[in-house]
Amino acid sequence: MRELGDALDLSTSQLFSHVCDASIGSAIIMTGGSSPLRRLAFAGRWYTGDPHRLAEEVEAMLATAAPPTVTALAVVSPHAGLQYSGPVAAWSYRALSARRCDVVVLIGPSHRVAFRGCAMLARGAIETPWKPLPIDADLATALAEETPYLRETGEQIHAAEHSLELQLPFLAHVLPGVPVVPILMGEQTRTVAFAVGDAIADVARGRNVALVASSDLSHYHDAVTAGALDARVLDALDQCDASLLMERLEHNPHHACGGGPMVAVLHAAARLGAAEGGVLKYADSGDVTGDKSQVVGYVAAAYVEAERHAA
Repeated sequence: MRELGDALDLSTSQLFSHVCDASIGSAIIMTGGSSPLRRLAFAGRWYTGDPHRLAEEVEAMLATAAPPTVTALAVVSPHAGLQYSGPVAAWSYRALSARRCDVVVLIGPSHRVAFRGCAMLARGAIETPWKPLPIDADLATALAEETPYLRETGEQIHAAEHSLELQLPFLAHVLPGVPVVPILMGEQTRTVAFAVGDAIADVARGRNVALVASSDLSHYHDAVTAGALDARVLDALDQCDASLLMERLEHNPHHACGGGPMVAVLHAAARLGAAEGGVLKYADSGDVTGDKSQVVGYVAAAYVEAERHAA
């Protein structure tokens, strides 16, 4: 049951008390050019370690998602074990797949390590189940210069965290080779979330970027209770309202483990011209396991500039 709970995605409070194991702690290596490579830490546990089988699974999940009617600037995607949240995440990445972007900014919560502000990987690359994705060092440096809440450190924090790695099976499949800027948020306050969103909007303006917020919703309530809690988040996402979402998270932070990343991305997307969007798909872990007594909620959402409609 412990392993299942991990893959469904443990709550932030639970995971803060855990000490990372040695295999995860060594998941950052230096390449021959002394640039760090963030290695995969959850392959073979939260998703298959076989790249060919994984590609087949991702393609099958993408095929179940509705064809995109928009070319998304920003998406919200869950981060549990692929068999549980993948069918929902597929909807986000189907919407993102039509975008031909220069860089993707990924923001997720830190479950295992508590720290102030955000930890950003600013150089090197991140391993994926296929080819590594390079980190856009110029954009990362520019972001760090915009706000003190974005620190160009945190390799070991990233090595221990699953919230961004669980985006990679889809991201690296639909946008292979795209440069990225990976950010983990350790402090999900209003000040930090909006400062990060502003920094992204200021630095990314005029560039062809895409934004990804990684978050699950409520954890381990019965499905009826979870649905009621999650509806508050879904409503704010449908209204494209970062301030409303922040207010609801401040009232009850257990609505979502990645509330701060969602607020930052929603705010940045609005400033970058996202004029419409909302929830594409909602489900819970019980839809896969059949157990509706304790579920984790998952949402896919997408946001698009007014002129960016798919054919």
